[in-house]
Amino acid sequence: MWSGCALRAALSRGHRAHSALAQLRGILEKELEGIREAGTWKSERVITSRQGPRIHVENVSGGILNFCANNYLGLCSHPEVIQAGLQALEEFGAGLSSVRFICGTQSIHKDLEAKLARFHQREDAILYPSCFDANAGLFEALLTPEDAVVSDELNHASIIDGIRLCKAHKYRYRHLDMADLEAKLQEAQKHRLRLVATDGAFSMDGDIAPLKEICLLASRYGALVFVDECHATGFLGATGRGTDELLGMMDQVTIINSTLGKALGGASGGYTTGPRALISLLRQRSRPYLFSNSLPPAVVGCASKALDLLMENNAIVQSMATKTQRFRSKMEAAGFTISGANHPICPVMLGDARLASCMADDMLKRGIFVIGFSYPVVPKGKARIRVQISAVHSEEDIDRCVDAFVEGGTTGQPPSQEGAQDQAGSSAQSQGDHLIARWLMPRTFRWTTQGVWGQWPCLWSLPSSSCWAPWATG
Repeated sequence: MWSGCALRAALSRGHRAHSALAQLRGILEKELEGIREAGTWKSERVITSRQGPRIHVENVSGGILNFCANNYLGLCSHPEVIQAGLQALEEFGAGLSSVRFICGTQSIHKDLEAKLARFHQREDAILYPSCFDANAGLFEALLTPEDAVVSDELNHASIIDGIRLCKAHKYRYRHLDMADLEAKLQEAQKHRLRLVATDGAFSMDGDIAPLKEICLLASRYGALVFVDECHATGFLGATGRGTDELLGMMDQVTIINSTLGKALGGASGGYTTGPRALISLLRQRSRPYLFSNSLPPAVVGCASKALDLLMENNAIVQSMATKTQRFRSKMEAAGFTISGANHPICPVMLGDARLASCMADDMLKRGIFVIGFSYPVVPKGKARIRVQISAVHSEEDIDRCVDAFVEGGTTGQPPSQEGAQDQAGSSAQSQGDHLIARWLMPRTFRWTTQGVWGQWPCLWSLPSSSCWAPWATG
């Protein structure tokens, strides 16, 4: 009797567990299908070679030009950087199996921290597994309910998440809007500390924070300034120190967070650099630092050598501006809209998520590796292809990339008539259809109301029954 009751109870629990799992699967599948339908599904292409300006991609024949890595200085596969990593691996092992304060600090960690502080002309520095961790660990450790943080609305997700973790009062100002920043600083005067937080260079838009104006307002209202320099360290400024050097504000920015995973070797790791007392506090209270394993020796060795190469010779930094300008000017002349300032992040603005994905796939067929970015990485309606220039791209590489964009617009093959008819029934796709057709011809070409182009039906069955034509220039 008792065994029968126990069996029934066990079966009941198993049924409930199965029902809960089935419910979870249903919820997840619905979410995933929504992502697919919105055209924001993110696939991962598999690289079968080293990172660099030329790579090999799984299931794609031949070499591919890579224009979407954060490998700004081309040091990911630099022979001296690789050798330094191998040497550190041999001398210091694969890892520490420990956090820093227990038994996870080696001499190379302290050496790299000191080198980073000297590079940024700050008092001290602290290493993290990533800059995401550095941002997650800063605000909670520094700010209390008595304080306030004032953040640009387009700051990186890691800054946003880090700010969410802290108990300070939170203010958000419109992107690069100094009048709104001043209004928020005035509003925050009642708090003990006020910290203005901004990206130095914004990774999705390629624009640069107006640090002169930010620092002036911070000084006027007694605030501190924090800058995330992930997309600036190593290549912005005369010697690659970042946006504070570029804009002459190195003595005005209080705290800098940055990464070792982009220009400085490209492996992993992040850091905070600033006043010595702050760095000491982070070693005591910053949770990602206290509860994460130390950076592996090979990563430390690679980053340290990359920093050495940068400090020994900044000629590679100087070549970035010329190559960036070459790409931007040629793309704009071809009729594309490129967002941002003179930054090697060159977003080709498209608006529609499906268009960005479709266009990136076509570019890969043309031998160019780029990725479409859409919601939630960027706001809805702001989809783009983010092209990134590296110091190791040649002028020929850049010209080939531009040519591929242009060729995609002038010789792109339309879908089959059957496929076009299938699309005609969906009004939700009409905006994307317009954009896709516009991509097939760069925006320097005008629309025509003719219903055919050559022998093909009107492409993508445009709701207006209009069609583009290659002869309608002007």
